[in-house]
Amino acid sequence: MKVADYLLQRLREWEVEYVFAYPGDGINGLLAAWGRAEDQPRFIQARHEEMAAFEAVGYAKFSGRTGVCAATSGPGAIHLLNGLYDAKLDHVPVVAIVGQTDRSAMGGSYQQEVDLLALYKDVASEFCEMVTVPAQLPNVLDRALRVAATRRTVTAVIIPADVQELDYEPPTHAFKQVPSSLGIPHYAPVPADEDLARAAEILNAGEKVAMLIGQGARHARPEVEQVADLLGAGVAKALLGKDALPDTLPYVTGSIGLLGTRPSYEMMRDCDTLLVVGSSFPYTQFLPEFDQARAVQIDLDPSLVGLRYPFEVNLVGDAGEALRRLIPLLERKVDGTWRKTVEDNAARWWEVMQRRAEVSADPVNPEYVVHALDALLPENAIVAADSGSAANWYARHLRFRGGMRGSLSGTLATMGPGVPYAIGAKFAHPDRPAIAIVGDGAMQMNGLAELITAAKYYREWSDPRMIVAVLNNHDLNQVTWEMRAMQGAPQFEPSQRLPDLRYAEIAALFGLDGVRVERPEDVEPAWRQALASDRPFVIDFRTDPAVPPIPPHATWEQIKAAAESVLKGDSDRTAVVRQGMKAKIQEFLHGSGGN
Repeated sequence: MKVADYLLQRLREWEVEYVFAYPGDGINGLLAAWGRAEDQPRFIQARHEEMAAFEAVGYAKFSGRTGVCAATSGPGAIHLLNGLYDAKLDHVPVVAIVGQTDRSAMGGSYQQEVDLLALYKDVASEFCEMVTVPAQLPNVLDRALRVAATRRTVTAVIIPADVQELDYEPPTHAFKQVPSSLGIPHYAPVPADEDLARAAEILNAGEKVAMLIGQGARHARPEVEQVADLLGAGVAKALLGKDALPDTLPYVTGSIGLLGTRPSYEMMRDCDTLLVVGSSFPYTQFLPEFDQARAVQIDLDPSLVGLRYPFEVNLVGDAGEALRRLIPLLERKVDGTWRKTVEDNAARWWEVMQRRAEVSADPVNPEYVVHALDALLPENAIVAADSGSAANWYARHLRFRGGMRGSLSGTLATMGPGVPYAIGAKFAHPDRPAIAIVGDGAMQMNGLAELITAAKYYREWSDPRMIVAVLNNHDLNQVTWEMRAMQGAPQFEPSQRLPDLRYAEIAALFGLDGVRVERPEDVEPAWRQALASDRPFVIDFRTDPAVPPIPPHATWEQIKAAAESVLKGDSDRTAVVRQGMKAKIQEFLHGSGGN
């Protein structure tokens, strides 16, 4: 048995099902071992190492298990980094297995020689080791898997090419030998009783309680609902926690922050008490004023409590366990005025979203595209959104319910994970439909190539439905509108304008299906056609770049700056400044009075 054989055997013993990877000579020994192991665990071939990492992240997010990816030395290991940082910043367990040049060549400026220990020092800061002798392997691999899972982070195992080919020798019962064992303990830390009592005192004293939940509350849905009921609270959701609580509950105000909703903004603006559960939401300006609300935080990670807001009590523990112990200490609120206000604001918001989706656009309103999907979503759908204006419509127009799952690149906010996330989701749950909502920028960056991966594997999925919805507006739209609203600058066309591609036709060349949509009346039929397809399906929605993803709490100054930037500099060749638009903007600026 070679070292590479043992590595794959150990992965099987850890019940690793898939390794998302791309080959290279730095892992040739490992590839040969895969052949001897009859492809167990499965080698899932991406088109690029970054996509392999994103697929491992998507698999981990939607399966609840650790994702594993692999790449060759030098450029392959470098390519993994963006996807690995996505995992690290969103607290997702991923293990990277990377090759390295032979030990004899290290330090010799050899081809593809990169100091991987230095390169990975930050992204795999919790655990990164290079295996230099066979007896070292089980301990290093076991720790990498255990640390990734328990600390919800990225770890890395670096194996030189010549070490992969050595005969495997297990560690012995001897000095400076480190034996190892399998398994990850299940544990649920809980806060101290005195801290729970202090938290209950604060929450009981409040009259207008707001809750903010994140992905750490996903497994505590019944407890969150019970606490919200006792406290008469409204519940806002950080974007990574969008699927933690159904949007159909009347007191759920939806997402918060730059991509958030108006009722979430209003609830934080007006509350006197704040309870944050399982979230490290970074944007302080969207939380209550510092002297406005008393606040309590619950988080599993002690390094993440006490951030973002001057919390009076920080409870370290599992969200479900902490809330279960807190519930008996809470007093039911009698006055329902605050809850009714929250529910009325939330109901009004969904009416506004309906009206915004109905606004005419040239040729199709992107808000209508996503709003139309809302009612059609299967109860078991998994939705991935890419970064950009697509994330705005995902955050604001989709009402998650039942067992729906969804995610995006929350903290890194990188372009490109939408399609590979959906592929990772299909390997996590081959019996569930997956939908990726992406902009044309992200699709051109790497989504097109990853359609080949979908074409390669979709016949293995018991439910072959994987839908890629491309919001094709010929513009890097989020940045364009940020330039307008934040800098008052017009669109810089050389950086922002994108070529028009026929995405559905390209998908057909790969053996997939698709349709191009250029009229509003064709939007819903296209969604229905895609949801009935027997293979991955690409919908090329020709959307209007003039529909602004400006936050619902944007100031009059920001809106005015965006409008004035269109007047003073946007190219007449773009769809944003078409016939009659300038006159409408002039009327808006002089007639709105700031309303």
